[in-house]
Parts: sequence; C-alpha cells; structure tokens
Amino acid sequence: MEAGAGMTKRVKQAEIQKQRKTTFPADALLYHYKYEDAEAHWFHAHRGIEMLYVYEGNGEVMAENRTSPIRKGTLIFFQPYQLHRVVVPAASGHSYIRTNLTFDPEILDTYLAPFPSLDVFFRSLCRDGEIQQVLYEMDKTPVPDVLDELKTALSADHDDLEEHVSLILLCLLRLIQQNFAPSLRPSLVSRSRGERHGEDIETWLNTHYKQPFRLEKVADALHLSPYHVSHVFKAYSGMTLTDYLIRRRVREACVLLANTDLSVRQIAAELGGLSASHFSQMFRRIKGMTPEGYRGSIR
Repeated sequence: MEAGAGMTKRVKQAEIQKQRKTTFPADALLYHYKYEDAEAHWFHAHRGIEMLYVYEGNGEVMAENRTSPIRKGTLIFFQPYQLHRVVVPAASGHSYIRTNLTFDPEILDTYLAPFPSLDVFFRSLCRDGEIQQVLYEMDKTPVPDVLDELKTALSADHDDLEEHVSLILLCLLRLIQQNFAPSLRPSLVSRSRGERHGEDIETWLNTHYKQPFRLEKVADALHLSPYHVSHVFKAYSGMTLTDYLIRRRVREACVLLANTDLSVRQIAAELGGLSASHFSQMFRRIKGMTPEGYRGSIR
C-alpha cells in the first residue's frame, strides 16, 4: 500500500510539473540568433510580427513601398503579413549578420494586460500603417543584451519557459517604445467623446468589413450623423473610412491567401462582394503586387 501510494504521489507530482512547463504553440515563435550571409536579397512576408536586428551589413529595406537604409545597430519590425524586401549587397571582407525574431502577437495578450500603455503601443506596431518601422543606433541601447538573454532562455530547460520568454519580449517592446520619437510614440490619454466614438466606429468596421459598405449604415448603428462619422474617424485614425476599410480587407485577404486555397475571385466575393478585378487593383495599391504574387511569397 505504501509503495502504491508513493507511486501515485510521484505520478501526480510529474503531472503537475508537466503542466507547469508550458510552451508556445508550434510556430508561434521562431528565433534565429546572429546568423550570417555574404549578402541577402529577401522578398517575403510572415504570418507573425517580425523583428530584425542588424549587427553588420549595409543595404536597404522596403516595406509598403517605403525604402529605408539599414546598417549596424538598425532594428526593423514588420507587421503580420506585411510584404517586405531586404537587400544587402555583397561587400569584400564584410558579412551580413543579423538576429531575426518572428512571433504570433497573440502570445503576449495575457502578459500585456497589466501594462495598458505598452499594450496600446504594441497594437500600433502590429497594425498602424503609418507607424515608424526602422530604428537606428539601437546598438547603443540594451537591445542586443535582451536578444542575448532571449537566446539563453530559449536554449535552457525552464519549467516556466513561456512566462520567461514573454517577459523578455515585454522588455524588448519597452525598449523599442522608449526609443520612439515622442511625436511618433502612441500614448494613453484620457479619452474624449470623439475618441470613444472613433473606437466604436473602428469596432463596427472590424465587425462588418466583409459586408458591402454604406456610410449611412454605420451612422445609423451608432446613432451619429454620416458627416460626424466621417469627421470623427478621420481625426481618430488619421485616415478616411474608405482607406481604413481597404486596409482591413487587404489584411484579411493576406490571411486567406496564406492559409487557404480560395481563388482570388472567391476571396474578393467574401470581402464585401467585390469583383476580382477591383479587389486585385485594391490589393496591388496597398501591397505593391498582385494577390497571386503575394501568395507565392509567403513563408
């Protein structure tokens, strides 16, 4: 009896230990630390948010038709499904050395909850089409040390690996937030009535973007005038209702192109009952390439 009781106790302890040792879902986090090439000509997109830190190498990066130089100490982040190109030409005696981190933004939801300002900032990184994406001289900050710490954490056998890694990612996000120019840094302020209305309009658009859009419909739903809806949303988001809706539909199209076999015509019909030609023009305007070309570029 005693031996059996002891065995039962050890089995229960093993089960508890197994439950403690949580890990991220498959492919939720990919980390390539300080890998080296003579040159690079990458043109692709990822399903998660991607961060690229450059230790050595000079070239340029293009995202959403904006091109920026990259060099030692540059930190770049790319939004989910954002097509981007990294070009680092070969240079005699020099290599392209970088660390690449790609992760599903949802893995941080629980850990960001106690930090509302950082949460707002992170969601801007993930979806704001106008936000700054390239930061320079990050070698003069603790960012390289945090990337080292992340490598160590992922190489170790932690019982609380998910929590440990998530806290390191929060530290990395905080460093990025601190190095944004004040004018480009999202912040939490007391919400005015216009801001609350802006949030309500955004929520409505995110709920109904697959339906044909009529301004009067959102105005009626929120008990506002059509003029007020347009004016308030432009002040809140910095873009028109039409531009926001196009970007939201293109973002969903990227998900469907990457994860389904639906044809362009089927995707267009699903996203507001659009024609294939109109959808393709809209997609190309935002992504700089056709839907078919984007589907072929996804990793």
